[in-house]
Amino acid sequence: MNAINTPSDLKPDTLINNPNGTPVISSVQVAAPAADVWKVVGDFGGFEKFIPALASISVIGEGVGSVRHKIFKEGGLEVVEQLNSRDDRAFSMTWTTIHNNLGVRHLWASMTVVPVADHSCKATWTIIAEPAEGNPASAAEFQSFLQGFADDAMGNVKKIFE
Repeated sequence: MNAINTPSDLKPDTLINNPNGTPVISSVQVAAPAADVWKVVGDFGGFEKFIPALASISVIGEGVGSVRHKIFKEGGLEVVEQLNSRDDRAFSMTWTTIHNNLGVRHLWASMTVVPVADHSCKATWTIIAEPAEGNPASAAEFQSFLQGFADDAMGNVKKIFE
């Protein structure tokens, strides 16, 4: 037998790593109860409601550990992500990118909704990511791309409730 690796040589490993970088934070004040806003931004399989660039989303599994496959309308772009944590009482969830062809490597994100008053809340999307090897964008351009994407999406969330 001429194996490169034998069973005794194999060790646990992963290609999923937490990113290093400056967080991109996009928050909007929404004139609606936190529970209503969470129904939109907390729907792991429903981001097309506030990201119109998405053509489709499919989710495999339920709850923590489920996998989301997003396909964008243009350019054959797609993203596969895993739901890492979810707390419907605290209106929070986190996820990690497993695969994408957007020029992004090691992306972690969170979505939270915090009540401000009976009929008002603050929804926040936080993203930490690194550009993929070969991404021609400078660090500032990459951060600007992420910030613009998140700001557009969260602006759409606000519009849903106006």
